[in-house]
Amino acid sequence: MPKMKTHRGAAKRFSLTATGKVKRGKAYRSHILTKKSTKRKRNLRQGGYIAACEAANIRSLIPYKK
Repeated sequence: MPKMKTHRGAAKRFSLTATGKVKRGKAYRSHILTKKSTKRKRNLRQGGYIAACEAANIRSLIPYKK
């Protein structure tokens, strides 16, 4: 059977932690930042985790990512 292809868009957006959780960056941080408060922009810098129900789906898109 051929190797699975990595979904390149998902590979750029998600990474795995040592315990197997899927890490993600927050949205709404790329442009139109002048109207967003400093507090909101600061909180957007911190990453988050994918919900457990979505994690298996994301892991299938990035099979070789460690």
